[in-house]
Amino acid sequence: MLKNFQLSSLVCLLVIALGFSGKAAAVACGGRFPNPVTDICWLCMFPINIGGVPITAPGQIDNHDVPPPLICTCPAPPPIFIRVGVGVSYWEPARVAEVVRTPMCSPTLGGAVLGTLPVPAGNNHEGDGDQGNAFYHVHWFQYPVLSWLGMAITQGACMVNETFDMSYLSELDPLWDDDELSFVLNPEAILFANPIAQAACVADTVAASTTMFGLDTLFWCSGSQGSVYPLDGSHASHVGGVDSSLAIVHKHIFKMHRQFLAQDTSTIAAMCGTIPQPILRKNQYKQQMMYPIPQNVLGLGLGVPSTIWGVGKEFPYQGEDFSYLIWRKRTCCAF
Repeated sequence: MLKNFQLSSLVCLLVIALGFSGKAAAVACGGRFPNPVTDICWLCMFPINIGGVPITAPGQIDNHDVPPPLICTCPAPPPIFIRVGVGVSYWEPARVAEVVRTPMCSPTLGGAVLGTLPVPAGNNHEGDGDQGNAFYHVHWFQYPVLSWLGMAITQGACMVNETFDMSYLSELDPLWDDDELSFVLNPEAILFANPIAQAACVADTVAASTTMFGLDTLFWCSGSQGSVYPLDGSHASHVGGVDSSLAIVHKHIFKMHRQFLAQDTSTIAAMCGTIPQPILRKNQYKQQMMYPIPQNVLGLGLGVPSTIWGVGKEFPYQGEDFSYLIWRKRTCCAF
């Protein structure tokens, strides 16, 4: 009788344990499908510049690019050869970056786990001074929300012909979790691994804090988030998930440019079509958090500190993975 009771108790305990572990696994990947009304900073499209005439919105900032010309020309196939248009620049919501600890977890797809792979899970450790460290996975979506809503400029070089697609999973990238292998992509990192180059990042931090955009000349710096190198999922000096996730997003965008998977869309030279940009011009981008708590008021440049807006954006259990809407500056010739 006693043995039967002990066996029954053991079975009950196992069932309870499995029930709790199942719940834990279910919530290990939190998420929510983005709400286009409440989760997107629609004012972040501004400033819009048409032929040198700016159209602004309250509280929105620009990256101080040279305004597009009033009249622009682009090559065209015969028998036209040249098309004449009007120079336009604007910010478009173009990509979504997920920064997650659980491999294959997608907050943007409602917390779905897209499969299992034998890859290291993310981790973070907060230490004193610069002793903290973190590692996250990144997923990169094409997210042409303007096209979905029929708001895209559809003529000339401004036309965007993209569909929703997951274009990158760090779990499939052998360079993402290895500092030494990632050196293949960024051999110039050795030039900036010294106190003088890192001290120069103070100027980038000041610029990012005061103007909401860093300095493109200091391309190895990520403002208040530290150094961009190495171009992988590790981040030294971890002090919180928001700052670390911002740093990882910056690293990833740089990596996409280095691998020619992202290009120049914002300079006058790219008005008639995108061109390669292996050294990231970071002021081509700004970002806003969509998950776990949307920050839908202002688009922030890469390297901007999260000291004020990031308060309360990270919390235990389901608030330790992040999703960011990436705004991309476009300068193009509309006709």
